[in-house]
Amino acid sequence: MGLTGMTDRTAAFDTSAAPADVVRRQYLASAAGDLEALRATLAPDVEWTEMAGFPLAGTYRTPEGVTSNVMEKLAAEWDGWTAHDDTYVVEGENVVVLARYSATNKATGKPLDVRVAHHFTVRGGKIVRFEQFVDTAKVRDAMRS
Repeated sequence: MGLTGMTDRTAAFDTSAAPADVVRRQYLASAAGDLEALRATLAPDVEWTEMAGFPLAGTYRTPEGVTSNVMEKLAAEWDGWTAHDDTYVVEGENVVVLARYSATNKATGKPLDVRVAHHFTVRGGKIVRFEQFVDTAKVRDAMRS
């Protein structure tokens, strides 16, 4: 396949409203530290819930609220925080992603490698809802000296 075919597929992915594509763009933006691109995947009235027991537990609203209360705080406390998405289960507007968090806690120097599940709801090409499921004890252990 020539370069034109690749460019067409990349352009289609970049603008696709398909729920799995929107979610994948969110992971790619997060991994790249591109908060502007990440915010572009979120609906203005997004509800983003970090699991009870997680250090950033709570529900955050608005794209700016999500990136300032979650992504920026993770970057401040962890080196290399990345959600490695590997399995997608899609049903209509629902996207469940099985993934793995990896990072090193800046305060303790301890590494983190833990499985996680994320449930996204995507409507009109934007993430309207997110819920995280993770073994919070493993995250907290990496934060303890």
